[in-house]
Amino acid sequence: MSGTGSKVVDGKATPRGKYPHVKRAGDFLFVSGTSARRADNTIAGAEVDSLGTARLDIRMQTRAVINNIRDILHSAGAQLQDVVEISVYLVNMNDFAGYNDVYGEFFGYDGPARTTVAVHQLPHPHLLIEMTARAYKPAK
Repeated sequence: MSGTGSKVVDGKATPRGKYPHVKRAGDFLFVSGTSARRADNTIAGAEVDSLGTARLDIRMQTRAVINNIRDILHSAGAQLQDVVEISVYLVNMNDFAGYNDVYGEFFGYDGPARTTVAVHQLPHPHLLIEMTARAYKPAK
């Protein structure tokens, strides 16, 4: 992807609306809101038992979200180290510590600028976290 363009990435969960996974504008890549949803519409870090009780794991979901962003960036010729800004949306700020620990496995103080906010809900009740990312990767 060079110059400008949009892309829906094969093998990733299909966007729930008419928008791309990633959009290039000059030397910047903008990754749309990304969750732990898999291509088959199951959610990493969400298990439901036979009685319908959900067990949700913020650590697993955070790892899945960042890995999804990594894969989306790779499809556009970029890497996580090219990310300059991330916005994070948590349904519950009580999950901050677990998300923050996993985030630290991928990024350090030299990583992207970051904002984390609490939101009322995300598009599925089993989603605990969503992220958007902006990366700087000069077009070739």
